[in-house]
Order: sequence, then C-alpha cells, then structure tokens
Amino acid sequence: MSTLAPLRLLREPWNASEGNQSNTTVGASSGWCQGLDIPNELFLALGLVSLVENLLVVAAILKNRNLHSPTYYFICCLAVSDMLVSISNLAEMLFMLLLEHGVLVMRPSIVRHMDNVIDMLICSSVVSSLSFLGVIAVDRYITIFYALRYHSIMTLQRAVVTMASIWLASTVSSTVLITYYHSNTILLCLISFFLFMLILMLVLYIHMFALARHHLHSISSQQKPPTAHHGGSLKGAVTLTILLGVFFICWGPFFFHLILIVICPTNPFCTCFFSYFNLFLILIICNSVIDPLIYAFRSQELRRTLREVVTCSW
Repeated sequence: MSTLAPLRLLREPWNASEGNQSNTTVGASSGWCQGLDIPNELFLALGLVSLVENLLVVAAILKNRNLHSPTYYFICCLAVSDMLVSISNLAEMLFMLLLEHGVLVMRPSIVRHMDNVIDMLICSSVVSSLSFLGVIAVDRYITIFYALRYHSIMTLQRAVVTMASIWLASTVSSTVLITYYHSNTILLCLISFFLFMLILMLVLYIHMFALARHHLHSISSQQKPPTAHHGGSLKGAVTLTILLGVFFICWGPFFFHLILIVICPTNPFCTCFFSYFNLFLILIICNSVIDPLIYAFRSQELRRTLREVVTCSW
C-alpha cells in the first residue's frame, strides 16, 4: 500500500541523505529487510470491520439513555476516534488506487491539498484515540478510588470540557504536525505524548489492580476459615495484561519507528525496521478493531442495547 506525503516521509526519513539512503537500502536489500508486502484488501477489510464495530458502539450509546454518562461518553469518543482512523486509512487507500489507475485525474496542487487533508485526519484520529484511552483510564481510576465523590468530580460539564479540549488539541496538533512534518522536534513531541500515555496507563491500571487484589485479600482474611480468591486475582491480572498488552503491541512499533527516525535514520538496522511501516499501520487499525471488544462490548447494558440496534428494535 502506498502512503501519502507526509506519511510517506515517516517511512522514508527526510533527514537521511539520498546517498546514505541508497547505500543502506542496498545493504539491507536481502532477507527480512525487504519488508512485508501487505495487500490492499487487508487494509480494506480491517478498516471496514473497525468502521462497523465502532459505528455500532456509537449507535448503542446514543440510543440507550442509561448509557448517557461521562464514562460511556468517553467510550463513545474513543469509538469515533477509531472510526476516523479507519475512515482516513480507507480514504487514503482509495485515493491512491484511483490515482494510480488513472481513474482520478487531478492537478498536482489539488493532489497535495488532498494529501494534507487526509493526513491531518489520520494524525488527528491517532492523537485523539490515544488521548481518550488515557482519559478512560483516569475515569476508571476515579471510579474505584473516589467512588463516593465520583459524580461530584466527574460532572457532565467537566466531561464535555474534557472531550471538547481533546478534539480541539487533536485538530491543532495534527495541523502543526502536517505543516512541520520535517522537524525532529515535532516527532519528539509526538513520541513524548505516547510515552506519557503509556506511563499514565501503566501507573493507573497497576494501582487499580493492586487495590483489587488487596480488597480480595481482606475479604478472604475475614472469612472463617480464610479462603484464597485466586480466581479473582487471576482474572484481574489477565484483564490488566490484555489492556496494556494490546496498547503496547498495537501502538509501540509505530512509535518505536518514529524514535528510530530521530536517532538513526541512516543506520542499516533502522532502515530495515523502516521497511515494515505498513505493518505498523495495520497494527494501529487492528487496535481500532480490538478497542470496542475491550472497552465497550464487555458492558452487559451496552451488549443488550447493541442487540436492539442490530435487530432494529428502536
């Protein structure tokens, strides 16, 4: 799958000179350094699955008034962000295919403008998706550690301000990224943002898991005879592993790719890694497919509403 500029420059770093690029490419032209050829059909299939999944989540939350709470509004925004990831990648793929096959004929200036619009949509959806993953973690943390004060802390007004701020910041940051994509400073800001979200989720979810385990231990110690709740601890550990594992596996390679662009754009190992850029894009789309399964479909109320939506029981 071809990529539009400036996303193309994330795969082929701008700060590597043409001579160095050719030398390292020749040196890395054999074996696994040739990259992975991913068919356009896979991008299309995953994009459509993600689009349908997240569209159903949004429809279910809008339909059921019981789901009109800050928690589900954040999940709804995450679904919208994931939809934008899918839509932007589908639009990019279709746009490139139409251009390559001569079906769509445009002046170069219009093509560049379309490049910027699609890339801004992609970058905005990526930033907003990461942001709402962090907000959902914070919301869950408040729910557990400040349960009695939750409704006074996470008011509807604060939730709306949070959501609006994220969408605005995502739009502004994506515009800046597209405008100054050749700057390492911009890439470092994006990398720092990812690391911040990763650390935030690690700290919050591990703390929540520790509290749950302590709570189970307290319950078991009060019972006569004391019983061990290994099942609850194991379930919590599995949930924590899934949450953080999916986040790291789906997002980690792409941001590691950005780190290598900054620190070693001409190194043979780095150029080998760059050749797998399309695989990293696939992983991000996979995250959009998995997010509804982790954050939305585990809710019994939402699953019930989802069945009503699918069967058109409005």
